[in-house]
This record gives sequence, structure tokens and C-alpha cells, in this order.
Amino acid sequence: MRTLKDAKIGESVVVLKLHGEGAVRRRIMDMGITKNVEVFIRKVAPLGDPIEVNVRGYELSLRKADAEMIEIY
Repeated sequence: MRTLKDAKIGESVVVLKLHGEGAVRRRIMDMGITKNVEVFIRKVAPLGDPIEVNVRGYELSLRKADAEMIEIY
């Protein structure tokens, strides 16, 4: 299983599945990250947290813990 945390800078990926439950999953979906949406990895902070991505035409910062819940291909 490959997650958004494993993606490299400059890579475009597609969301396969969201893991997690309840409020955490709902929050990720409210940010626009849903199944089959394309996500572009813009940059990663020096210590790896947070990850900055482009999704649905806007920029978004995600914590590593949240990025681990997003399965990609």
C-alpha cells in the first residue's frame, strides 16, 4: 500500500482510498481529498512535516499523520 506520505516532490498521484474513521476522515474529505482526485506534491518541509500539495486548484498543507491515511496510485 502506497500512501501520500510516500510520494515524492513534483509527483502527481491519484487518491485510491481514504483510511481512518469519523471526524478525521470527514475533515480530509472536506479539504477536497476524495477518491479519484489528482494530487500534486508541491513541497515537503525540511523535517518532513507538513506536506504541501495542490488539490482541486488550491494549495493545502497536510500533516504526515493525515497523509498516511490517504492511499494513492
